[in-house]
Amino acid sequence: MKKIIDFEVRENSPLSRSACLLKLSPADGSPLPECRPGQFVEVKIPAGADVLLRRPISINYVDTVANELWLLVRAAGRGTDVLCGMPVGSRLNIVMPLGNGFSIPQTGTSPRLLLVGGGVGVAPLLHLGHELRDAGFAPCFLLGARTEDELLERGLFEALGEVSISTDDGSCGVKGVVTDHDIWESPFDMVYCCGPAPMMKAVARKSREKGIACEVSLENMMACGLGACLCCVEPTVKGNVCVCTDGPVFNIDSLLW
Repeated sequence: MKKIIDFEVRENSPLSRSACLLKLSPADGSPLPECRPGQFVEVKIPAGADVLLRRPISINYVDTVANELWLLVRAAGRGTDVLCGMPVGSRLNIVMPLGNGFSIPQTGTSPRLLLVGGGVGVAPLLHLGHELRDAGFAPCFLLGARTEDELLERGLFEALGEVSISTDDGSCGVKGVVTDHDIWESPFDMVYCCGPAPMMKAVARKSREKGIACEVSLENMMACGLGACLCCVEPTVKGNVCVCTDGPVFNIDSLLW
């Protein structure tokens, strides 16, 4: 069920030159609504920032013990610049949870799972990794970035499973893009992916070549998050759909890639 909640900023930690981690708790102390990995929120930019529309942000993690919602934010414009500058104790109004998330394998199975993230696109994979591990699976991660300094939350992923890395400049892990990594020589049954569109399309092609099922989380422009504005329309095998309501997670077999 979608809710509009006022949150208090409990922590704002810079993770790189352009990204921060916001940890938020409901201002009234109420418990967080249930959120599936891959879902997102729409954040209202505080008054005075001259930003009209809410900003869609992937759910990075839900800490049910601390009752915290984690958002990994990249400062890429006026709205996200404001979010990365939010001081502890300030408040944000958020609509959540929105969209459809990643699928979770059936219990009692033992699939080999590869979670591939690029840049700030690693955000939803942390929540997914926790859900998979808690369900008894052993996820593997492939994280990509331009440089080692831009690898985000690496230690948190290493606490969940095996982590492989690729960087464009070779400063960490394998030099090149994520599809160049030799981890693809290992057998996998499922790939989950989020990141820049060219990276996700390359991962989709690689998955098809290997005969691996694959889900991707699209990052189309989403102004309302409710399917009303039609900013995020994506052509699929079933026609045009709104990413914010029919996605953001799609099986690649349904996409015209």
